[in-house]
This record gives sequence, C-alpha cells and structure tokens, in this order.
Amino acid sequence: MHEQRHTYANNQEFAFIGERLWLDFVNTDASRKGGRFDTLIDVEALVKWLNTAAVLDSERSASIRRRAQQQPAGATAALADARRIRSALRLLAERGAVSSEISFNTVAEINRVLGRSAGTRRLEGRADGAFVRSFVPVGDAFAGLMIPIVESAADALVLRELGRVRSCGDPRCNRVFFDSTRNGRRRWCDMATCGNRAKAARHRERTRVIALRGTRAIA
Repeated sequence: MHEQRHTYANNQEFAFIGERLWLDFVNTDASRKGGRFDTLIDVEALVKWLNTAAVLDSERSASIRRRAQQQPAGATAALADARRIRSALRLLAERGAVSSEISFNTVAEINRVLGRSAGTRRLEGRADGAFVRSFVPVGDAFAGLMIPIVESAADALVLRELGRVRSCGDPRCNRVFFDSTRNGRRRWCDMATCGNRAKAARHRERTRVIALRGTRAIA
C-alpha cells in the first residue's frame, strides 16, 4: 500500500492510507517518528481535508469558508466537535474489535451526529468520471460536515469490519488502516515509509550480529 500525500501552502500533509474514510480521518492526528502531528490545525485545514477526501466539493468548500468568516464561533465549535468525533473513532479503530463497551459508546456518538442535522443525500459525479455520495445539510452549514465520516464508521460496524482494522506495526506510528489483503497479514500503514524503516532496521541488526560473530571468531 503506497501512501497518497497532498501538501498545501501551510505545509500540512494529508495521507490517505486507511482504505476507509473514517480511518483516514482518524489518521489526521497521528504520531510519526516520535512526534504527534495534528493536521487539523484550524477550520481551513479541516475544510481542505474534507475537500481532498471528496466529502466536500469546491462549491461547498467555498461556502463553508464564507460561513466560517461570518460565524467564527460556530466554526471553532465545529472544529472542536470534529476532534471529539475523531477521538471516539480512534478508540473504535484501536479497541473496538475487543471491547463491546467502546463499540456501544461509539454508536452513541455516531447517532448523536446523525441525529442533529437535516439535509439531502445525493449522488454526484466528479470531473474524473467517478461518483461520490454527498450530504447537503439544511440550516446549520457546519452541522452536516461529519455526516459522511460517521456513516463510514457505521458501515464498518454494520459490515463487521472491525476485525480487519489494524494499527501500524511500527511502535512510533499510530496510524490505523483496513487490512484488505487476502491473508489478513498486512503490518504496515505504508511500505514506503514504516515498512521500509522496519526492513532497514532488520538489515542493520543482521549486519551488527554478523560483525559481532566475526569479532568473536577472530578473538
């Protein structure tokens, strides 16, 4: 699995390696190389992520930006709510398969989001010929932003996919992903980064052991 990256002027990078929308959203707050990186640093970053993930089209993105300028308090509350939802979904990704309590708590959070906004669900075509589902809220522009995210998580529960949700095998990385491999043995969020780093570490260890054995033989 190769990492898809999108970089913007503010140097924020969005990586899409989760294979499910809700997991990619969880990965917007990830540990990399020993440090924590929250790519949702502000409302603008949230809108950019939603646009890149095809949750919002360009027109709705522009509308949300205008509303954020007009209602900064509402925009700040929407960002805080997005982070709250992300925290709940991370628990589901990391422990939902083994904890029924976490699953039930996440269901309550999903229903909270689904129940607070009225709107229209649509199927829309994209410039590249693909089709995406969208949700256009009626009333509060911010209220429906997380609907597609929680619907993706709801699909994981309905389809019983949690048993295939994995955490990256690198202890320095807390990214999560859906393991769609036939044998269910995918270990790394991305072979080009964490996978290659583990491969390089194993090579260094083998080299060290061989060198040590050679030193002992000479002695």
